[in-house]
Amino acid sequence: MCGIVGYIGEREASDVLINGLTRLEYRGYDSAGVAIVNGSLEVRKKKGKVKTLSNDLLGNALKGNLGIGHTRWATHGPPNDINAHPHLSSDGSFALVHNGIIENYTTLKETLSQRGYTFSTQTDTEVLVRLIEDVRRSTGLSLGKAIRQALSQVQGTYGIAVVSKDDPDMLIAARKGSPLILGVGEGEYFLGSDAAPIIEYTRKVVYLNDGELVVIRRSGFTVFTVDDEPLEKAVYELEWDLEQIEKGGYDHFMLKEIMEQPTSIQNALRGRLFNKAPYVMLGGLFEAIKTLKDVDRIIICACGTSWHAALVGEYMIEALARIPVEVEYASEFRYRNPILRKNDAVIVISQSGETADTLAAVKEAQRQGIPVYGICNTVGSTIARDTDAGVYLHAGPEIGVASTKAFTAQVTVLALLALKLAKRRNALSDTELKAFATHLLAIPGKIQQVLDGAKSIRKIAEIYRYANNFLYLGRGPNFPVALEGALKLKEISYVHAEGYPAAEMKHGPIALIDRFMPVVFIAMNDSSYDKVVSNIEEVVARDGIVIAVTDAPKGHLDDLCEHVIRIPHTTELLSPLLAVIPLQLLSYYIAVLRGCNVDQPRNLAKSVTVE
Repeated sequence: MCGIVGYIGEREASDVLINGLTRLEYRGYDSAGVAIVNGSLEVRKKKGKVKTLSNDLLGNALKGNLGIGHTRWATHGPPNDINAHPHLSSDGSFALVHNGIIENYTTLKETLSQRGYTFSTQTDTEVLVRLIEDVRRSTGLSLGKAIRQALSQVQGTYGIAVVSKDDPDMLIAARKGSPLILGVGEGEYFLGSDAAPIIEYTRKVVYLNDGELVVIRRSGFTVFTVDDEPLEKAVYELEWDLEQIEKGGYDHFMLKEIMEQPTSIQNALRGRLFNKAPYVMLGGLFEAIKTLKDVDRIIICACGTSWHAALVGEYMIEALARIPVEVEYASEFRYRNPILRKNDAVIVISQSGETADTLAAVKEAQRQGIPVYGICNTVGSTIARDTDAGVYLHAGPEIGVASTKAFTAQVTVLALLALKLAKRRNALSDTELKAFATHLLAIPGKIQQVLDGAKSIRKIAEIYRYANNFLYLGRGPNFPVALEGALKLKEISYVHAEGYPAAEMKHGPIALIDRFMPVVFIAMNDSSYDKVVSNIEEVVARDGIVIAVTDAPKGHLDDLCEHVIRIPHTTELLSPLLAVIPLQLLSYYIAVLRGCNVDQPRNLAKSVTVE
């Protein structure tokens, strides 16, 4: 979950590294550091934000055209200057940065301690550095070959970058379970955990796969397997541009991404939904649909917000296509020895395409011989490459740690998949298919209507900014939206919140109701409306405060509730796409009013690339 950046070329490496680390800070911001080669090898690292490191370099800059940088999300050892990366070899000859977890580091550390090595940090990364030293000392191998041999002894995940003062024309990187991208310029090369630090300089990239190591020089690069076999690698063109990863005048990336949702959903639909037939074109699943339409069961694996999107997808696919769907936490899927049958299919969902637990679910399904299809946002990501087929969201880069536009884009793609399967299975009439398609095509415009009313939601946030607990309740396809609304509030404002199916309130949570606990109801004017209104009355009878999100006309709900947020009407299965928008805005404004760091909430990072 850390961010790695590297550079070799003719520019001042420190400028490229600090700029890249700033763009990668959403991946980790406990500490940051750089190592620069210029005759000698100098390391500078500081606890805290990249800005702290940048300030330290002002007037005391490190000169050189080769370097590596790192922004940390702590896993082993607390955030401090000592545990910050890069880590140096004992003799100061090389420096290493690392993303991932070395699972057998305690065993390795004991062995290395017995051989006389000492350790000054609490990190698993320093153990890897000492292991490379030990291999070099005992074998006399070059640094590159010593790294390969050391990595063969490592259990766990890693993305690493290494520079040495003994070779000022060499940058080495390797990965297993932690993403790394090589940016290809003219006589210069860039390394990044993702495209953010690279795209300012070049759009040409090489994606490293698990078990690959790259040796980069100014004259070119060579990719090897960890067994030292050279590989031919394709160069790809990035789809994103620099403007997309800038704030564009907004105070926070999260607000920008909330406001982009009419466009991001339109992009997810573009070229895929044609209403006349209606016809759905999912090019990445063109052949896979032939398999999916006849499966006995679909299992969807995801984590966090993507898991909530998967729950909405379950309602859609079962209701429209009549295929049984089970939604699994990817983090639990691999460890419970899941029972998969020969006529099952697995779909995995991940914004980044690099989520460690979701990648593990891919491997488990493939181990059992089950086809796996991916839904992700990042072109060229590991999930995009490792699954049998899939669909991109085309939502554009999402920088804010709390996912917003990726959620609605995921639900949109799941709606397209449900519609496609329903048509192929003849589960709905053409009239029903066309009606659903019409509603789906109208969603971007209706979301814009909700966003236009953001000021009224801010006023509600001003009233409840000091509340310490929230309860979110919904039914049917809006139960997952209740979960998502609660998660957003927890993530960025640090307010305790829980989401439940509205009917489950009576089975425990109702004991919490008092006048100090706001209860957010999603009360859409659909098949469950009367039941939800009854649940609201139960809360009001216990002196509870109710905030309702609804598409119902003015009436009884306004008499019951402290606040009513009205959204446009759509068909029941698509209502989550509209109902979630006020909840995103409510959490955003509460976090801002409480003085929280919205884009970089404490203890969280954007891409969870470790277990």
